[in-house]
Amino acid sequence: MRSFSLFTSAIAALSSFASAELNLSEPLRSKQVLPSTFKPPQVFKNAHLVRTTNLDKAYPRETVNVLIENIDSKPQSEYYVPFDTSLLSKVGGFEVRDKKNAAAGTFKVEVVGLDQDSTTEFYLVHLPEPLAPGKQQTISISYSVLSSLKPVPSELAQTAKQYLQYTFSAYTPSAYLTEKQRTKVKFPNADVTDYTTLPAELNDEQKADPQKQGSTFTYGLYANVPAGAQQPVSVRYEFTKPVIQSTLLERDLEVSHWGGNLATEERYWLVNEGAGLKNHFSRVEWQKQSYMNPPTFALKGLNLPLAPGAVDPYFTDDIGNVSTSRFRPGKKENLLELKPRYPVFGTWKYSFRVGWNADLSSYLRKLAKGDTYVLKVPFLEGPRAVEGISYGRVSLRVILPEGATNVNFQTTVPVVENSTSLHKTFMDTVGRTTLTLTVINLVDDFRDRDLIVTYDYPWTAGYRKPAVITLGAFVVFAFTWAVGSIDTSIGKKKSA
Repeated sequence: MRSFSLFTSAIAALSSFASAELNLSEPLRSKQVLPSTFKPPQVFKNAHLVRTTNLDKAYPRETVNVLIENIDSKPQSEYYVPFDTSLLSKVGGFEVRDKKNAAAGTFKVEVVGLDQDSTTEFYLVHLPEPLAPGKQQTISISYSVLSSLKPVPSELAQTAKQYLQYTFSAYTPSAYLTEKQRTKVKFPNADVTDYTTLPAELNDEQKADPQKQGSTFTYGLYANVPAGAQQPVSVRYEFTKPVIQSTLLERDLEVSHWGGNLATEERYWLVNEGAGLKNHFSRVEWQKQSYMNPPTFALKGLNLPLAPGAVDPYFTDDIGNVSTSRFRPGKKENLLELKPRYPVFGTWKYSFRVGWNADLSSYLRKLAKGDTYVLKVPFLEGPRAVEGISYGRVSLRVILPEGATNVNFQTTVPVVENSTSLHKTFMDTVGRTTLTLTVINLVDDFRDRDLIVTYDYPWTAGYRKPAVITLGAFVVFAFTWAVGSIDTSIGKKKSA
């Protein structure tokens, strides 16, 4: 009877897992491989284009507002955005919206790859509705470029100012003719020591570039810029802040219906991409800096905002528990202040993990009909810093209760890969259904994005673990009784 019961429960669990479904959102990777001779059809022109490059964080943020016009005789819905092959791997958070109707959401985009002989790849933007001949539409293209800032010089004294260099094209890369365009560069301050100047002959207004206004430089107006045109420029500016990137973030969300708890754990592998130390680290000099608190390019600490109700926080690294942390509860948000064991200067690395618990009822709802549950959680939480943090790769796991089926998810974060698997923990029969999502080249601007997960969880599945524990205890007692009943004496028993 025991073997039959275990066999039945195992078969039920396996069949329920096999029936789990995902919304197979297409990963943002190359779907087409075209020959190197491919050129986008010239069915559009850019009537007016304004690009804004924001350098106030540890990664450049690009925003391109462009008025496109269909110059073909047929309606068109495919718009190409070119990138150099070496740059495409650093682009993150690529999104396109209707400038006049941003609330309508983002457009569908995909990467179009060329063969190995090509140095250019494209993002293919699908307009929600084909643009009629002669009609115009204003679209807004936004993205970030990770690991593209170069410290110059590459090594500094411990108390020196840090300067970063960014190289780009004054002409916004485009696959189409651009009638008018400008490029605005916004710096964190007015300390811009070096920059490329362009002659007035290139400017349609006959002005030498760049034109300065406070901490903003403007290149242009440029007229009738042909498709694929480039005009390399470089700027060098003061940025005495850490240039932090988490090369890998592993984020686990474990849902427990029995405990009514949502357990979160995040594991970080940080690196400071800023300038390295020219000489050995001086603890005495660092203590003086800590007292005066001047700007520094070393990472001294991180502030991790948590939702109200978060409890039991912890902060550990490769050595063990880190006591230099402080948890500040609040009405609007809780704040977990993290201080590494040592200041993280340029090229230095630091890995750690943080975790906390929260009341599941704040994130989980059950639909009125059926056994369907809806889980709404932040896709990315993580530290909040003025200088910003970028993430090379994010692996998010949502560990659902054992027996959860029909798993679906929805998010506006560009996911490149999704899968389901089994995660085995203490006293599980088969394992918990786990949804794994992978994102590359993410930035902390996505902290406000939500992840919505729906799944079916019948009430019978909730009693699977108690039944297994009860059955296991019964088997142990039965086995103990059976062993105790065995006669281990030697020889015949004496009759009375």
